[in-house]
Amino acid sequence: MDEELRSLTERLRAESSASGASGASSASGAPDGPAVYDRLVATGDHDELAAVLTAPGHPLWARELAAFRLGVAGDRRAFESLVLLLNHRDPPRCASAAHALARLGDPRTARAAVALATNELRVAYALHPVRLLVELRAPEAVPALITTLERRLRPHDPYRHVALACVEGLGSLGDDRAAPVLNDALAHPALAEAAVRALARIPGQR
Repeated sequence: MDEELRSLTERLRAESSASGASGASSASGAPDGPAVYDRLVATGDHDELAAVLTAPGHPLWARELAAFRLGVAGDRRAFESLVLLLNHRDPPRCASAAHALARLGDPRTARAAVALATNELRVAYALHPVRLLVELRAPEAVPALITTLERRLRPHDPYRHVALACVEGLGSLGDDRAAPVLNDALAHPALAEAAVRALARIPGQR
């Protein structure tokens, strides 16, 4: 079991136990909680997992578990659910969605990540879309990270964690189009060290 799957299953097992303890039940009449969790973890039936994403009444943890399992298996029925989770207010859900989307192989993934990474209304949740773009190494990644980083270089911007992810990601991608914005980042103490390292990875910038 890889680390991301281990983290997700431990977290969702706890959520399922909490929902079971509350006595809640799904709209379909099947009880929420550990029994549903165990079934979703064990099943090899992708249709059963996909049904969790479309049928009403399933709790968020069940939808996340089903989407994650479908995503890492390359079943594109998980795409919409994973994109919604990628922009969730809860960082662990964003991280698990990014992990699954990186393995899904859906050609829409990069465009969706760009839209989330560059949406100023949701910039507080842009960290994992940025990291996903870097992992995908898609053609859209460099322009999107440049745009996002330029906005984060404004005075007193509160989203330094997003800026740092952009700097590190642009270094990893090694595209010379990123050199100007990385040079601008040198003027920001919180980003300067990472920007130096990133520039060193770009040909002609050493």
